Amino acid sequence: MVHQEDPADRLFFLIKGSGRYFIHTHEGRKLLLIWVAAGEIFGGSTLLEEPSSYLCGVEVTRGTRILVWERDKIRDLSARYPKLLDNALSIATDYLAWYVATHVALTCHSARQRVAQVLLNLAKGIGEKVEGGIRLSITNEELASASNVTLFTASRLMAEWQRRGIIVKGRGKVLISGLQGLESAGEE
Repeated sequence: MVHQEDPADRLFFLIKGSGRYFIHTHEGRKLLLIWVAAGEIFGGSTLLEEPSSYLCGVEVTRGTRILVWERDKIRDLSARYPKLLDNALSIATDYLAWYVATHVALTCHSARQRVAQVLLNLAKGIGEKVEGGIRLSITNEELASASNVTLFTASRLMAEWQRRGIIVKGRGKVLISGLQGLESAGEE
């Protein structure tokens, strides 16, 4: 939907589905950042007075529905309805809080704690309640990137938690059978 460093010329409101922010490093590695759930916006740089570029890329899942406003239109609306800018600032503050929590996790938490916390946050944010628990669409590679651990570490922890019945892993899917079990597993 949005490409890193493209001109910020549209604001998006996610009605249905989910998405995620990511960046490409200079070495070409794709780093996943934060997930976007239904009811959230992306492309907030569009609201700035001076034209700018998108800091990150955003990709969305299949079946996602989005409303889109061109830069001139949304800036005109935000001038007439200041609450729009208040909401955008609130979202920016949420992203800063996410960054602070991520930085603290990287400096203070173990790999086990980071992987468990990413799964818990995703379950609460974009998880789908199904019979037997909460289902997430995430691969081991995506989980490793979001947790800042190696693919081997993410795979090893997922296999351990599956053996213990905390999760059920499928191709690109994870079923968390109980959030309390995952919270406890992250603390070990």
